[in-house]
Amino acid sequence: PILASAHENGCICLWSIQGNLVKELLPFSNYPSVPLTALCTDTSTKMLLAGSKEGHIVHWSIASFVEDTQKSQNQIKEELCWRAHSTEVVDLFHEEEKNVVVTASIDGSVRLWHAMNGHYLGYFGQPRKFELSDTSQLTLPCDVNSFPTIIKEGSKHMEKKKFGYPLMLDRDK
Repeated sequence: PILASAHENGCICLWSIQGNLVKELLPFSNYPSVPLTALCTDTSTKMLLAGSKEGHIVHWSIASFVEDTQKSQNQIKEELCWRAHSTEVVDLFHEEEKNVVVTASIDGSVRLWHAMNGHYLGYFGQPRKFELSDTSQLTLPCDVNSFPTIIKEGSKHMEKKKFGYPLMLDRDK
């Protein structure tokens, strides 16, 4: 068993049940790290979803890592990132039968997304029924203006690396 914790600095820590840190992850992003506010996984523990203070959802594939945490080649792969809300995500969950992600924000909105591509399916309280079969049409909520980002296989790994560069004052500069 692995425990996951989301942190203020934007990283996710994976822990053994003995309390040992197994891995640290940082989302691949063009933006500075923001606090993560919600975590969830599917029941088979193949994906990990995280919501952020700025309204983003990040989707990781963790199946090979969870199968054997001792093998270093078993990587956690970030697959997708999308803006779900214009404000903080307070909760999210994955509904496996329909393969959708439900997100809730502090603005009071609850939205439905396709789990594999981040396409917007609608919001709770809308006058029309949810159309879950057609995920090819890409629409966005009125307060979101960025499309989902698919993370390519060649992107850098999401492990937090520690560097030991001391800061030195150079008075001549």
